[in-house]
Amino acid sequence: MNGVSANVNKAHRVLLVPGLRNSGPAHWQTLWERAHPDYRRVVQRDWDDPKIEIWADAIGRELQASELPAILVAHSFGCLAAVQSARRAGGRVCGAMLVAPADPQRFAVEAALPREPLGFPTILVASSSDPWLSLAHARTLARDWCSNLVNLGNCGHINAESGYGAWPVGERLLYELQKLIGTPQPVRQLA
Repeated sequence: MNGVSANVNKAHRVLLVPGLRNSGPAHWQTLWERAHPDYRRVVQRDWDDPKIEIWADAIGRELQASELPAILVAHSFGCLAAVQSARRAGGRVCGAMLVAPADPQRFAVEAALPREPLGFPTILVASSSDPWLSLAHARTLARDWCSNLVNLGNCGHINAESGYGAWPVGERLLYELQKLIGTPQPVRQLA
């Protein structure tokens, strides 16, 4: 780890929200968790059964158990569950980094997701070659949620299988998100 995310304000809890099949040992979320013992991973009862309400409830339990407002750092289907959970979190979420969201239509959950700003700063990180969500759809989600869109280019699903290890660029994005917390930001493209 390059230490960038160590600067994240300790007035916030970082909750890692993996996607389907959890994040394996070489996934950047797992590497971040190992490097930062204060980060917490949301655990699902069944990592192979993506039911948005059940997954959102698990995130909600972690949010309620935290003494601090949370920054959600979600990947893939975890992004969809994180957005759903944040809708009913009552101010317990202060920011979200949504990395390579899965296509809501693929899981028939589009009706469960908001189509309006989320009410806290968000960065949506996408790839032009993600097999789980087209860049055009990522732009639509970013627009709907008033998220800052970061297009990493031809990067696949931004996971270990795509060649991402500790992902220092992601750590810098998390630090940038922390700086946005507490100040309304217009939608803009960071990269």
